[in-house]
Amino acid sequence: MTGPSSDDGRTLRRETEGVVNEIAQGLRTLDDGTGWFSGLAPARRQEVLQEVASYAMQAHITAADGRAGVARSGVKPTANPSVMICMDPPRYGFASLPSTEHVKAFRVLVSVFAVADTRRRTMYCKGDCGHAWHNLPAATEQP
Repeated sequence: MTGPSSDDGRTLRRETEGVVNEIAQGLRTLDDGTGWFSGLAPARRQEVLQEVASYAMQAHITAADGRAGVARSGVKPTANPSVMICMDPPRYGFASLPSTEHVKAFRVLVSVFAVADTRRRTMYCKGDCGHAWHNLPAATEQP
């Protein structure tokens, strides 16, 4: 048996990017995204957690973003992923958490990313943004 091809990896990254950015922009609910994530195989979940952690790093999350995101995530502030993201600096080893923590980690990461990305879109990309992921069509504009 062989592992996933690089094409499968690219497809998963594109799908992850779409799901996460739709959640961040209010075009998809966190629960819908969590349902998508829960349907993935365990190895794929780890890949997604690594990818979403990199989005959070690129969004330059702050400790305040971490606290606000945890509050939005529905995950207890004392859960491992919540504690990790609120550290200063945040810890990003979410894919290494036990599989029983992966859904919590996804909810926390996506929620924190949504907070940080919204701040960055508002402050730095307002009206003149060339980032394709910041210019998703509204739900009524989608085919």
